[in-house]
Amino acid sequence: QVRVVESGGGLVQPGGSLRLSCAASGSIFSINTMGWYRQAPGKQRELVASMPSGGTTNYADSVKGRFTISRDNAKNMVYLQMNSLKPEDTAVYLCYARVNDRSYGYWGQGTQVTVSS
Repeated sequence: QVRVVESGGGLVQPGGSLRLSCAASGSIFSINTMGWYRQAPGKQRELVASMPSGGTTNYADSVKGRFTISRDNAKNMVYLQMNSLKPEDTAVYLCYARVNDRSYGYWGQGTQVTVSS
């Protein structure tokens, strides 16, 4: 079984920064993709950033230039550095990991990010 756990959410003022972390553990032989999604109340889940192994990093247009995704392959971890946060970034942020060449991925439980003064 594979487990995905996020950490690092919280309350931050507009213009502030947060760093989210996500660890994938369990029976992992290879990681295909790790990434971050978010879901705000009343809205659909949307991709924030994804980082496939050996592929091109993708960002939502709304976060380009403000958010940076990175991975530590040795630790099966992915990070999301979020700068210049805006109230519209408020959402539950969920980590996603597709591993072992499977066609489906694993989700974390989510971490709340609230941007408010």
